[in-house]
Amino acid sequence: MSARFVFPKALKELRFHFSQTGEASVPLRQFLTKNYPAFKQENPTTPVLIREAFGVRPAAFARFEYGKESKVHLDGINEEQIEKTLNSLINQK
Repeated sequence: MSARFVFPKALKELRFHFSQTGEASVPLRQFLTKNYPAFKQENPTTPVLIREAFGVRPAAFARFEYGKESKVHLDGINEEQIEKTLNSLINQK
């Protein structure tokens, strides 16, 4: 994976919330299974947190400098759309 997931310096933390068994979380679980190693390889100092809880709506949270935080819901979209949504989340100005 060539530099698809290079995070900006302003990104301080990336968090994923999803259900272990929920159907809406399946695409996000598959996306993370495939791409987590690339996240950590390309951004070794940025925390990438995964939080699982029963019945939780799949979402991603990005925490930036000065405590600014953004959130996107990831239910009802496929892995390609998750990647596009995630890239737009972490590259906010």
